[in-house]
Amino acid sequence: MKSRAAIHVGHGKELVVDEVNIPDPQPDQVVVKLYSSGVCASQLHQMHNPDTPTPGLLGHEGFGVVTQVGVGVTHLKEGDAAIVTWVPREPVQGRWRAPAAGVTWQEEKLEGSTYTWGEDAIVWGGYVVKVEDDSPRDLSSIVGCAVLTGAGAVTHTAKVRPEESVAVFGVGGVGLSAIQMAAVVNAYPIIAIDIDDEKLEFAKQFGATHTVNSSKVDPIEAIIEMTNGGVDYAFDTVGLRITNEQILPVTKSGGSGADNIGGMAVLVGMPGPEMTLWPGHFMFHQRQYRGSLGATYPDKDFNMYLRLYKEGKFPLDKLITKRYKLDDINEACDDLNSGKILGRAILEY
Repeated sequence: MKSRAAIHVGHGKELVVDEVNIPDPQPDQVVVKLYSSGVCASQLHQMHNPDTPTPGLLGHEGFGVVTQVGVGVTHLKEGDAAIVTWVPREPVQGRWRAPAAGVTWQEEKLEGSTYTWGEDAIVWGGYVVKVEDDSPRDLSSIVGCAVLTGAGAVTHTAKVRPEESVAVFGVGGVGLSAIQMAAVVNAYPIIAIDIDDEKLEFAKQFGATHTVNSSKVDPIEAIIEMTNGGVDYAFDTVGLRITNEQILPVTKSGGSGADNIGGMAVLVGMPGPEMTLWPGHFMFHQRQYRGSLGATYPDKDFNMYLRLYKEGKFPLDKLITKRYKLDDINEACDDLNSGKILGRAILEY
């Protein structure tokens, strides 16, 4: 079948929107007609990385309707509303990903095991999750990455409880989702940290009770003073070395004793190759540092997030601040790269 998609043709080159050929699904694959897709910074990392294999397909959060189902897929049927994501429905150890989908362009096979920057996608069935039929065609797409990544880090990785304190570094789509979920579970205070005052003001609409502009003040000193010693949980949704290193010392100190545990730093954003931390944070203060890689149970959580939206508790409509067509994908990437997008941008097909 013929369709259109954005193709990553080479490092440093603009994406090419062109016709691709989608094969019939293998037994473990499904085809989804997409209505929308999120524009995620993870794809910018891929595009800017010279080691990313090309030509390839991009995007890993989308919403659509299942149009074909492989004979081995039992949890979906044609006509189902579904979210395409990058987190398998069943846990897989390590950084495993499904094989390339089998899409070709100009008779050349394209890289990409899951993709959503296209009008139709053929995807391994484990990356496709059924949701309620009345799920919004535009807003539901960002549940497949931005929401699950940020909100999941709060609920599943850190397991934040009411009245526990939270700091979130970076207030893009993932950071705002973390802030909103912290508000849903009644954390306090909820501190947003960024270098952009407009984004920090925007974060207040999602539950941030305090803000810190880290380009103007030392965020470590500011947060420790603001909380009288540090937060229970700090999340890095940026992934830069400086934020990798800042989230641990802003957590509260523990000390000697069996249960005298300090705060937890949670790395959510895609990190670089190295960082430096003082070992005393772990030994003398019993602080904790851990990662959060798509902390979600897709079958259960996706419908929960959509229900929270319907109940007015998780404003997906506010989170999406810019919309583009597929032919405008390069503009969308440029806007994201230059910080012009407050929350999350989406493509609409």
